[in-house]
Amino acid sequence: MVREWYEKKRVTPERAVAEIADGSTIVHGMVCGEPPALLGALAARLRAGDLKKVRIFSLLPGKHASATYLAPDLSDCVDSFTWFVSPADRNLVRVGLNYFVPNEFHQVPRFIREFMDVDVTLTTVSPMDKNGFFTFGAVNDYISTAARACRKLIVEVNPLMPRVFGDSLLHISEVDALIEHEAPMLESRPAEAKPEAAVIGRLVAAEVPDGATIQVGFGGIPNAVCEYLLDRKDLGIHSELFCPGLAELIKKGVATGRKKTFHPRKHLFTNVLGDRELYDFVHDNPSCESYPVSYINHPANIARQDQLISINATIEVDLLGQCNSESLDGAQYSGTGGQLDFVRGAFDSKGGKSIIAFYSTARDGKVSRIVPQLRAGAVVTVPRTATHYLATEYGIVNLKGKSTRDRALAIISLAHPKFRDDLLREAENQYLI
Repeated sequence: MVREWYEKKRVTPERAVAEIADGSTIVHGMVCGEPPALLGALAARLRAGDLKKVRIFSLLPGKHASATYLAPDLSDCVDSFTWFVSPADRNLVRVGLNYFVPNEFHQVPRFIREFMDVDVTLTTVSPMDKNGFFTFGAVNDYISTAARACRKLIVEVNPLMPRVFGDSLLHISEVDALIEHEAPMLESRPAEAKPEAAVIGRLVAAEVPDGATIQVGFGGIPNAVCEYLLDRKDLGIHSELFCPGLAELIKKGVATGRKKTFHPRKHLFTNVLGDRELYDFVHDNPSCESYPVSYINHPANIARQDQLISINATIEVDLLGQCNSESLDGAQYSGTGGQLDFVRGAFDSKGGKSIIAFYSTARDGKVSRIVPQLRAGAVVTVPRTATHYLATEYGIVNLKGKSTRDRALAIISLAHPKFRDDLLREAENQYLI
C-alpha cells in the first residue's frame, strides 16, 4: 500500500513544481534541507516567465538557494525573506533585495502556523521505510511545522540524508508529490580556531561539572570547549545544533545522558551540521533525537534540564553587558537564532549557566570586541538583563546581580590590556564608575 502511494506521487522535478501558482508563498528547508533539484526546477519556471512572482522564506540560505532563486536575474520575480542571514544573502539584505525577519528561533514555527499563509513547502528528506515513513533527517527546526501547515508539500528524497529518530517522522500520506535526487550533503567544519581559543576553551570547560548538560554553538571556540571536556563524566546534550565536537564526546563515552532530567539518555537537537562522518553517526542512531525548534529551543523546555550549560559566541559586548551577535558595521550579518533562547533557558535551569565566549579583539588585534557602547546601527541580541557569564582569553565573569559599576569593571577585565585604559575613561564618562 505505502509503496503504491509512493510510486503514484513520484514525479520529475519539473512536474513537481508545475502546479505552483503565481503569488504563492513558499517555505523551504534550511542548510541540508535545501532541495537542489526542486529549487532548480522552480528557478527554471521563473526564468521562463511561466511564474511571474513568488514569495520565498528561508533561514540561513545556502549554495542551492544562491544558485537558484537568489540569483540576481530573478530578483524582480522573487520576494525573498530570511529568518537568519548567511553569506548567500548577506549582500542582498544590505541592498534591500532580500528582507530579514527578526525572530527568536523557537518562535519561527509559531510564525508559520499563526502569521503566515504557506502555499508550498519544499524540503529534502531521508528515504521512506517499509512502513511509509520518511524523516526530516539533518533538519527539523521550522520545516517539520511548515510541512504540516502548508497546502502542498513536495519533498526531495535523497538517499544520502540520514534517518534520524525523535519527532522527525513524515508519512507518505502527508506528501503531495515527491522526487528522487541524490546530491552530496552540505558539509561544513568550524573555521580553524585562533590560539586564544584553547585558553577560552579551558576557562569555559571549568564551568561544566560532571553530569551537566551542554549546548554549544558552531565555531572554533565552542569546538575548543568540547576538547577540554574529555575528562568529564556523564555529560548530556540538549543543543539547537548537533556538531562534530558533540559527537566526539559521545564516541569517547563522555556524553551519556544518564544524569539528564529531561529526556534522559537521549542526545537532543533540532539540526545537524558537519561532515559525512557526522551524518553517518546520527543515521539510525537511537540515542540521537531530533525535535522541532519550538520544542528544543523553547526556554521553558531548556529550563526543565538541570545544570544546562549554554555556550555561545558574540561579535561585541558593551560596558552595560549588552551583546551584539548579529550585526556588523550597521548591517544585518546573521540573526538572533537560538542564542537568546538558550541564554534565558539556561539561567532558569537549576544549576544552569549561560556563557557568551568570544575573542577580546578582532581584525588582527586592531579592534576591541568590548566597546563602551554598541556602535551605531548595532543590534542588541542579548539584553543586559539577560547576560549571565562572559568569557574571553583574559578570564570569565558572572554579571548577574552586579551593579552597573561592578559590571563595567568586570567586563573591562576581559578586554585586551591595551584597550583597558580607554574603556575605563569611557566608563567614567558614562558615570558607570
